[in-house]
Amino acid sequence: MPTTAPSTALTPPVGRFLAFDTSTDRMSIGVSDGTQQWLHEGAGGPLSSTSLIPAILQLLADAGLRLDQLDAIAFGRGPGSFTGLRTACAVAQGLALGAGVPVLPMDSLLALAEAARFQWALDNSTPQTITAMLDARMDEMYVQHFRLTGGVCQALAPCVLVRPEALQLNVALQAAEDSGIEAQHGLAGNVFEVYAARLPALVTDCNRLTALPGAAAMLRLAPAMLAAGAAVDASQALPLYIRDKVALTTDERAEVKRRTLLEQVNPS
Repeated sequence: MPTTAPSTALTPPVGRFLAFDTSTDRMSIGVSDGTQQWLHEGAGGPLSSTSLIPAILQLLADAGLRLDQLDAIAFGRGPGSFTGLRTACAVAQGLALGAGVPVLPMDSLLALAEAARFQWALDNSTPQTITAMLDARMDEMYVQHFRLTGGVCQALAPCVLVRPEALQLNVALQAAEDSGIEAQHGLAGNVFEVYAARLPALVTDCNRLTALPGAAAMLRLAPAMLAAGAAVDASQALPLYIRDKVALTTDERAEVKRRTLLEQVNPS
């Protein structure tokens, strides 16, 4: 187990929380005791099924907290890795049920938008709107647009699943202009290298940040969500699936490859 140290560089959230996200290929865990926070990262997705619980228990021990002392357990409900989401939900249910504490289901793209907002705030370049994007595999991306109001990310529309070349920024750009300030829009996620040749040209005009949803962002979101009544019973620790189908047949994979080659040959 890697050594973890309390993080004092960031303002800790008020309250005692455990937060974890395994929706991507990075596992991110955080614990706050209301005074300071402890963070840990490791391999996510399917690999988190064997390492998540030991890492959580070690982080709680480092913080000197028991599960039943927590105000809530926050978990990334998705969208994201199918196996990763099932792991996060199962662990959240088991820990919360045993400790008698509520759970806070958090959208992965909201946590991603918050991670970007915080980083841009440190750089004094916070945009008015943020588009959060995660690689959904199978030639698609999860996309959601957010407006920043009082330093808080508010969703402009539900999360959607789109092909890279079909990305639309109209809603977010219009919201930025409606703010009455010179339009500033940010893009955050892990898609810029994967789909570099297929993203619309407009993307290059926006402030871009490579980022993933993580526990630090979730710990910042947790107090307000708990105060707003977003906590639910452990039995309601359920995943958010945007894609109903999680696998393609051999013929479907061949068709996706054929369409991609055609688009590369005839980009118009």
